Amino acid sequence: MLLLWDCNAESEDLSYLMEAGAEVNIPADTVRQQPAHLAAYGGHAFFLLWQQLTGADLNHQDWLGEAPIHKAAKVGSLECLTLLVASHVTIDLCNKKGQTAEDLALAFGFSDCAQFLMTMRETQNRKAINQVSDSLSNRNDLLREAPTRQKRASESRASISKKTMRSNHTGFSQH
Repeated sequence: MLLLWDCNAESEDLSYLMEAGAEVNIPADTVRQQPAHLAAYGGHAFFLLWQQLTGADLNHQDWLGEAPIHKAAKVGSLECLTLLVASHVTIDLCNKKGQTAEDLALAFGFSDCAQFLMTMRETQNRKAINQVSDSLSNRNDLLREAPTRQKRASESRASISKKTMRSNHTGFSQH
């Protein structure tokens, strides 16, 4: 049914599925493909978006170890790949043959899709490296500041202690 379904923004079928509460994470067939796999393989970005919005597991792997990103790469659907990447799927997820979606896009002759996936993977890796670097830098800053804070705290305690001693020796006597 899903392979024949026309996914366009004005389709009444989509609202019917949404109102009926169709389960998005139940495998659609015996090879563990969910509706999101079929939408990606059919290049139906609108239906894939609906799947994402209703809680579909877009990293779910079928019996071949392929997630929707692999299916979209095999058919060269840049629109579906863009949606999947924007949904924060695992870009470098490997199927059972050890192939990523980028590998499949190249193998099936979709160099524009492969280039897009490579760029997105590199961007994600760069962001991750920067986050780790920033985290380590913040930690090092805290470690460097710790002795300074301790010194200030001990100076502050000494100053308070001296003031207390002076006020005790000011000559006030209680009779």
